[in-house]
Amino acid sequence: MRSAIFAAAFTLAGTALAANDTPQASTAPVPKGAYTVDKAHTSLIFRVSHVGFSMYTGRFTGLDVKLDFDPENIAASRVSVTIDPRSIEADNAPAGFLQTLAGKDWLDADRFPQMTFRSKSVESTGAKTFRIRGELTLHGVTRPLALDARYNGGYAGHPFDPHARIGFSAHGTLKRSEFGVSYGIPAPGTTMGVGDQVEIAIETELSGPPLETPKS
Repeated sequence: MRSAIFAAAFTLAGTALAANDTPQASTAPVPKGAYTVDKAHTSLIFRVSHVGFSMYTGRFTGLDVKLDFDPENIAASRVSVTIDPRSIEADNAPAGFLQTLAGKDWLDADRFPQMTFRSKSVESTGAKTFRIRGELTLHGVTRPLALDARYNGGYAGHPFDPHARIGFSAHGTLKRSEFGVSYGIPAPGTTMGVGDQVEIAIETELSGPPLETPKS
């Protein structure tokens, strides 16, 4: 609800105020603490080869993210993600197709109703980039997964959003066969089927501690 109000307020402000009158975000440092996902500004996309002719693209819309964030020491931060495999979606999917993907030949969501990722370590790779090493549990199998991520910035609060807000982009790859999802993988030397390697792309914003009111 707070996210919807925040977005609506910015839209109204953009039409009602001149650019130089628009309220500004706090200049206070982004605070350390617990952050939760803003689902309205988060996407989890996957891409996989379809007979070698295109990269089929889909997404999961049911997810939760919890982040313990330290902007002064990102390597000390920890993140956990929970995904509902039944929330799989794709553009222009034929009738029943998404249910098939969630079914026993693919994600088998009835037996395995959650996918999870838990970070184990975070290592800096640049001024605002880092590699998150963790464990992904998919289809009942837990294996290591590394994500390359970028911290896109944040603020301590805004007049329309009186909580800290931060944003990240991340991507990685996995082999679905390593998690026991092998249906449709092409025979060696061919591309006739659905690829084994799956690309993952994440865009997310998270909301954190409330903006501190300056002491008088």
